[in-house]
Amino acid sequence: MEKHIPVLLKETIENLNINPSGIYVDMTLGGGGHSEAILERLEDGELIGFDQDEFAIQKATARLSKYKHFFAINDNFLNAKVRLLDIGIDQVDGIVFDLGVSSFQFDTPERGFSYRFNHLLDMRMDQSQSLTARQIINEYSFNELVKIFFEYGEEKFSRIIAKKIILEREKKQIETTFDLVEVIKSALPQKVLNKKGHPAKKVFQALRIEVNNELGILEESLKNAIDILKPGGRMAVITFHSLEDRICKNLFRSLSTIEIPKGLAIIPDEKPIINLVNKKVIIAEDEELEDNNRSHSAKLRIIEKN
Repeated sequence: MEKHIPVLLKETIENLNINPSGIYVDMTLGGGGHSEAILERLEDGELIGFDQDEFAIQKATARLSKYKHFFAINDNFLNAKVRLLDIGIDQVDGIVFDLGVSSFQFDTPERGFSYRFNHLLDMRMDQSQSLTARQIINEYSFNELVKIFFEYGEEKFSRIIAKKIILEREKKQIETTFDLVEVIKSALPQKVLNKKGHPAKKVFQALRIEVNNELGILEESLKNAIDILKPGGRMAVITFHSLEDRICKNLFRSLSTIEIPKGLAIIPDEKPIINLVNKKVIIAEDEELEDNNRSHSAKLRIIEKN
């Protein structure tokens, strides 16, 4: 298993303006890389980490056990605002979202996330839930499959792939990651198979998003996070595909502007809810791109609460 390397770590930590006595929240604890960098800068502050993956909680807790001001909560970040109130926290100094899948989840074959390993299709971040990628592939209708492949995977050949899946599953269930990869390959024209990149990447991304309802909960979770930021507090969000980034960009743009009615003589004395710390997304520098393949699609946006 490869070591988990946090993406855009330097840029994230620098832009959080960490207060050594502050309260910070890592909404996507994962391997604990961003959390550890924050904890190293805290004196009497506190960091709370959320993850819906129980294995991630165990892994990060072991890594961060030497820090006395760390506390982990096994839950989806959608519930973070309520869970923090339960422990008496209604405002925090900084928040990090590192969206997507942690390296160790991709690199653990039995989790069924990766087309690189042959195992049962799963892709659940919260392994207590019932819906799996295997269930989607074998039970969703043709139209439902087309919709998620096209919308979540931006796959141009969604209809062809979905049709092939329907035909193959009538013969036998599509059970494993490699079963699905072979079906996808058999559906695509040779010119697409000859292109750089894995032919199953977009479909696997779409399945993961659907299994975990990633886009459905993202905007509400970001709004909840902004609610609990102190004035002057900052939030850093790292996205890995255009759909996530679009949600962040549109939300942050709407909350950082005041709509002034046309022709209004008096300019309202009103501040937007947030300011954009970086108007242009931050991407990885060349050195990181060489060392960490996962950083190639990463985009960082930072906002500050007014």
